[in-house]
Amino acid sequence: MRSYLSIASLALLSALASAQTACNNSPSLCSRAYSNITHLGAHNSPFVRDASTSFSVSGNHFYNSTVQLDAGVRLLSAQVHNRNANGGGAPAWHLCHSSCDLLDAGPLSSWLGEIKTWMDGHPTDVVTLLLVNADAATATDLHAQFAAAGMAQYGYVPAVPGPTGEWPTLEALIAANTRLVTFVASRVAAAETVAPYLLDEFTHVFETPFDNTAFSDFSCLPDRPAALAGDPAAAIASGRLPLMNHFLYETQAFFDIPAVDNVTTTNAVEGVGSLGEHGTRCTGIWGRVPSFVLVDFFNVGPAVESVDRLNGVTSAVGRRNLGDEVVMSRGQQNAQGAAAGRAGAAAWVVVVLAAVVSMLV
Repeated sequence: MRSYLSIASLALLSALASAQTACNNSPSLCSRAYSNITHLGAHNSPFVRDASTSFSVSGNHFYNSTVQLDAGVRLLSAQVHNRNANGGGAPAWHLCHSSCDLLDAGPLSSWLGEIKTWMDGHPTDVVTLLLVNADAATATDLHAQFAAAGMAQYGYVPAVPGPTGEWPTLEALIAANTRLVTFVASRVAAAETVAPYLLDEFTHVFETPFDNTAFSDFSCLPDRPAALAGDPAAAIASGRLPLMNHFLYETQAFFDIPAVDNVTTTNAVEGVGSLGEHGTRCTGIWGRVPSFVLVDFFNVGPAVESVDRLNGVTSAVGRRNLGDEVVMSRGQQNAQGAAAGRAGAAAWVVVVLAAVVSMLV
C-alpha cells in the first residue's frame, strides 16, 4: 500500500510540475518571445450573446471573459465609452458596444477586476488587453480604472519606447510579474508619464482590415496605421506586431452586427474563409506568424486549434473544453427547428408531386 501511495504521489507531483511550467497553456511557449507567439483574441470580449443579455444580436461571444480565459483566449479587446457623454456630469467609463444604449457591459473597472481575479489564480499566464478608446479617455482616466481594479501592478512597460522587435519571453514576463500587456487605440496623451503601461496600439501593432462582410474580404494587407496601409513589407520592417482581424459583420436593420450564421466556416481550421487558411496565408506573406488573431464566437471551430497550429503547440494543458457549438436561446432553437420543419415539408411535397407527375406521364 505504501509503495502504491508513493507512486501515486510522485505522479501527482509530476503532473503539478508540468502544469506549473506551462506558460499560456503550453510548456513549449515559455522560452519564446511575446512577439513570436500567436495570441488568440476575443474581439469585443465583454459583449456576450447569452441569457444575461437576452441573446443580444450585438453580442460577439457566447461566454464571458473569465470563461474565455479559461478556454485559452489570451487577448481581450473592448470598447471604452463615457456613459455620461450626452448627459453631463462626471465621466462614467463603461464597456459599450458602439453605444451604451445598444449594449452596456458595465464599468471598465469591474471588467478589469474580473480579469485580475483570473490572473491572480493563474500566475503563469500572460494576458493582453486591447482597448478602443472611443470617447477619448485620458491617461489619468484609464489609470484610475486600472488602479481601482488593482491591475496596474501587472502592467508591462517596454524597455525601449516605440516599435521594437525586442520583446521579453513569456517566462521573463512571468518572472517579473509584468504579465499584462495593454494596448490602447487611439493614442492616450501623457500616458508615458501618467501610466507608461498603457501602450499606443499603432506604435506597436499593425492591423489587417476589420470591416469584413465576406470570406473574400479577409486580407493580409495592413490597414492601420494609415502610413503603412497596403504595404506588408514596410509594416513588418517597422517592427510592429501583426494583428489579423478575422471576423465578419452582417447588416440587420441598418446596423452591422456580428455574423453568426457562418461562424463554423469562419473559425474553422481549414477551407476557404477559415481562420486556419487566413493565418497560413498571412504567415507566408509576412514571413512570420501573426502576433494576434481576433475572432468572434471563439469557442466555435474551435479557433484555438488554428492558433495551436500556428504556434506549433501539441501539448496544451489546463484549458477548459467548452465544445464548439453555436449557442442559441430556446426561442432561437424553436425557430430554427420550425424553419427546418417547413423546409422538410416543402421538400416532401416536391417529392410527392414529382412521383405523381411520373405516374401520369
